[in-house]
Amino acid sequence: MDQPTGAPNISGRSVHAGVNGTASVRVAPARVRRSIPGVNRDFVVAGPALPRAQAWLDAAAAAGSEPAVRAAATVMVLRPGLASFEVFMLRRNASMAFAAGMHVFPGGGVDDRDADPGLTWFGPPPQALATALGTDPAQARALLAAAVRETFEECGVLLAGHDQDHLVEAVDDEAWEIDRVRLAEGRTGLADVLGRRGLGVRADLLHPWAHWITPAFEQRRYDTRFFVAGLPTGQLARDLGGEADRAHWLAPAEALRMDQRGEAILMPPTRVCLEELAAGADLAAVLATPRALRPVLPRLERRPDGRVVLRADLP
Repeated sequence: MDQPTGAPNISGRSVHAGVNGTASVRVAPARVRRSIPGVNRDFVVAGPALPRAQAWLDAAAAAGSEPAVRAAATVMVLRPGLASFEVFMLRRNASMAFAAGMHVFPGGGVDDRDADPGLTWFGPPPQALATALGTDPAQARALLAAAVRETFEECGVLLAGHDQDHLVEAVDDEAWEIDRVRLAEGRTGLADVLGRRGLGVRADLLHPWAHWITPAFEQRRYDTRFFVAGLPTGQLARDLGGEADRAHWLAPAEALRMDQRGEAILMPPTRVCLEELAAGADLAAVLATPRALRPVLPRLERRPDGRVVLRADLP
């Protein structure tokens, strides 16, 4: 599944702009900073995305020829670490058509089967989740189902149980692997895989975190909700999706330092989420953090000095 993101291939550097729109200091990724609420932030477009962005701007915003936007979900899976906690990340293969070489979280687009009303649900009602996600209950169910499904498909972590007090542990035997592959190939749905085992999604374990929409100039666009979730006891996260050449656990601050050293490339939503995670006191505090989601749709702009930037109005 193509990794959903909120922005294209850009440089790891960014510029904060104050409320009055005046650019200020350049952010050094090695110095972990929490996103400043209500502040515009500029991300310099570079690499393979730059010619495409320049062409889009030269065509006067492509005269309204924006690609369709697909709903998607991404999960930041967290576990205790030496420094506090770590997040599971994948580095996408350099040959991928979208977000090549980027460090990303597991995730992907919403499929038709994710809206199956037969999916058993444990936790807060879809109406409550819909309010948190800023959508309707049916779409909220589909987004959460996609989050659970994609996380299982791509890294073997399954947020499901027999009831709200139970969480499945071992999901790496042959029977589970057969179903995981069938899910990834689109030959079955999550409701079927869980239903045959008397399981349902643990909606209470996925906490809404952010909402990013891919900029209009990109050829593939996603309307992505980001979730955070703790790694279930007894489960092992690893690369299973076939779209990555590396999978590892990283402290959020270390992932940001890797970007500063040129060892990782981060897209704007990934960078901002990592900064926010790095500002968390500990794993429990992050998972308990209430979040008011507002969609972030970066817009493409050309500066007087010729730089092309994505300006994001952060919540």
